[in-house]
Formats: sequence, C-alpha cells, structure tokens
Amino acid sequence: EKANTALKNFFARPDTMSIGVCNGCQLFVELGLINPDHDEKPKMLHNDSGKFECNFTSVEIAKNNSIMLQSLEGSKLGIWAAHGEGKFQLPKDRSAYQIPATYGYDSYPANPNGSDYNAAMLNSEDGRHLVMMPHLERSTFSWNWAHYPTDRKNDEVTPWLEAFVNARVWLERK
Repeated sequence: EKANTALKNFFARPDTMSIGVCNGCQLFVELGLINPDHDEKPKMLHNDSGKFECNFTSVEIAKNNSIMLQSLEGSKLGIWAAHGEGKFQLPKDRSAYQIPATYGYDSYPANPNGSDYNAAMLNSEDGRHLVMMPHLERSTFSWNWAHYPTDRKNDEVTPWLEAFVNARVWLERK
C-alpha cells in the first residue's frame, strides 16, 4: 500500500518525469500509471510469435508531446528490441493514446511483438512519463547498432542520446 501511494504521488507531481524501458514499461502499464483515467487499461501480452524476440529494428517518431522525444519528431531511428512479453494491447481507439513512436514497419519481424496500432512506445497525456519496449539505452552509440548509416560515421553518439539531454534540460528548468 505504501509503495502504491508513493508511486501515485510521484506520477501526480508536475515536477517529475520517468521512463520505463522493457520490464519498467511492463510495470508502469500493469500498475495503470500511464493512462490512469482510462476505465479499460492497456495490457502487456506475449509476443505474437510466442517466443522471446531480440532484433535490431527501427521506429518512426511521430508528432508528440513527450519530454524526451518531442525534438526527435520525424526521425526514423534504428533501435534494439529484446522481449518476450512486449505486445501492447490497447483496448480503446488509437486516439485515446499518446503513441510517440511506432515500429518502422507494421509486420513481423520489424514489429517484433504484434502491438496494437504498431505501438513501440506510449507516453502519459502530459508527456512526462514514457514507456517503451525497444531499448534506446542499448542504442546510444553507433557501434551498438547492427547497421549505422555510413554518411554519419563521425557521430560520437546516436540521435537517441538527445532523449536523455531533453530530460536533463526539462529537469533543470524544474
């Protein structure tokens, strides 16, 4: 009960933000923290393949209000995915969700789990809390990528690092 109260209080404070990747995503979704006002909550299900999937895929970042991803709007970026229960089951119409990024293609193996609306990530209505199944933290250096564009070989870090910079800047303002 104390942990539940502490989490709800944290998410309710306007000066906080969070990111849940993979198991963190599953936890935030299971606890109903991303869409607390929904009567029907999203769920995380086993991948459509019925097995653990680990592959280098891509996501497209849409127009969004995510603190971490807003400046990456319009980007198509490579990213690692590694999960067995990564399918977002979203019971409401797509318009009920903030989906800042979708898999680059809507079919297997590019979408390694079969998520509704091809969702790779969700964020809270106010953009402060972000969850994802692919691993941006495993994709921050060009040598982490299975394929990195040759015309960008001088990059010290990949564009994913900008998400963490955006978080730091937002927190400094608070």
